[in-house]
Amino acid sequence: MSTSRRKFLRSSVIGSAAAVGGSNIFASSANTSTAIKNNPVVVSTWDFGKTANVGAWEVLGKGGRALDAVEAGVRIPEADPTNQTIGYGGLPDRDGRVTLDACIMDEKYNCGSVMCLEHIIHPISVARLVMEKTPHIILTGDGALQFALANGFRKQNLLTPESEKAWKEWMKSANYKPEMNIENRLYNKDNDPMPGGPNNHDTIGMMAMDAAGNMSGACTTSGLAYKMHGRVGDSPVIGAGLYVDNEIGAATSSGVGEEVIRIVGSHLVVELMRHGATPEMACKEAVNRIVKRSPEKSKTIQVGFVALNKQGQYGGYSLQPGFSYSVKSNTVEQVFKAKSYYQ
Repeated sequence: MSTSRRKFLRSSVIGSAAAVGGSNIFASSANTSTAIKNNPVVVSTWDFGKTANVGAWEVLGKGGRALDAVEAGVRIPEADPTNQTIGYGGLPDRDGRVTLDACIMDEKYNCGSVMCLEHIIHPISVARLVMEKTPHIILTGDGALQFALANGFRKQNLLTPESEKAWKEWMKSANYKPEMNIENRLYNKDNDPMPGGPNNHDTIGMMAMDAAGNMSGACTTSGLAYKMHGRVGDSPVIGAGLYVDNEIGAATSSGVGEEVIRIVGSHLVVELMRHGATPEMACKEAVNRIVKRSPEKSKTIQVGFVALNKQGQYGGYSLQPGFSYSVKSNTVEQVFKAKSYYQ
């Protein structure tokens, strides 16, 4: 590609992004992200990502591969029955069935995904086997379960007593009213908040860069609580809930997945970083596009993005206050509050 052609493409991207966001998204970008240089780093969504990061660091700290690290990291919340938004103990769909979604992507564009998978505690590991042992990228439902069982995974009941109790309470009115992600509530007939509402569609998305400078990512969730059976959000969709480009960086998301899918959010964030945006500014522009597409709806929902680039810079941005992300390296172990469009 010629120099003039590259300049034209970059100016076109900047111009269109500025038109959407109302300003040059690259302005003052040097001060909007923190960088981790010359060592591995892992970044994940939410404060519970701090515990998951420790699992990933068991791999990264020993010089291991980023792909192994992100799988090991997200397996921790997948197995945590107290986290009702991921894996074992996740809140069920409206039929009382716990269905899980996950995807994984390495430094060579290899990726694997499972959707609407039941009875398997670690969907992320099944997704990795889809990537490594099949010619496909996505397996769903019964086919994903059949594949998991054929590869040694054990079938088990994922519906904990606590999640079952919350579902039965919801069934008394079956009134579904999703609002902001961090303050999501389900309401009874008297419009009072019900159990199982808070945080009912949080996800763990994780990105890591290893000592060799290679990147990988993973994303796993039980999806919207009390969703229609068969509903799949952005989490297992490559390019929406997760995307990795080893030349540029990686991005992941959490929140109302339908809105992320509509803008192919994580891929958008990576492409904006390709054209000069820092992680935080790229995440901000993705949020701006959601607002522009649906300004009224964006006031009542939550979507957050977090990104990591090849220079070790990380950053996040969300629609509503409350979104956080966790970072661990040799020098940093901290949960950061992301800036938001609505204050």
